[in-house]
Amino acid sequence: MTERFIVALLGAPFGVKGFVKVRSLSGEYDHIRRLSSAVIRVGDAESLREIEDTLPLSRGLAIKFRGVDDPKAAKALTGAEVIVNRDHAAPLRPDEFYVEDLRGLAVISSAGEALGHITGIIEGGSGSLAEIRLASGEVKLAPFRNEFFGEINLETRRAVILHPWVLE
Repeated sequence: MTERFIVALLGAPFGVKGFVKVRSLSGEYDHIRRLSSAVIRVGDAESLREIEDTLPLSRGLAIKFRGVDDPKAAKALTGAEVIVNRDHAAPLRPDEFYVEDLRGLAVISSAGEALGHITGIIEGGSGSLAEIRLASGEVKLAPFRNEFFGEINLETRRAVILHPWVLE
């Protein structure tokens, strides 16, 4: 299982004290507000940064990292990824999963036939779609909803699709 997650992206500088806007990938900000530090990745370079302060905004949050004291230094972080360990990621509700944990799950029919594996989850206009690479190599999208997916078992790394016709 993945132990580190990208939880947010850093945006434009905010104010004159070195704050930078944050866009949470989960849409939730409480878990980010509670961080005392985070790994910041710019390109291939990662660094552990101490968080000095957070500032709630009408749409999200701004963060002040130690040593980032002006808009020019904050601008250098624009586009960076905020990475945290699993225990600092957004908490899950019942029947919710981290996308990273779903990647690679074998997709089987309710009769036990191997169909392919999940390569990702895409946010669509009417809900999430599971991207499934079939055994043939073809990629199909299926609505990632209870009426199409039955058991999802992270321990056995399997997801049961209830209506395989959705992959046709």
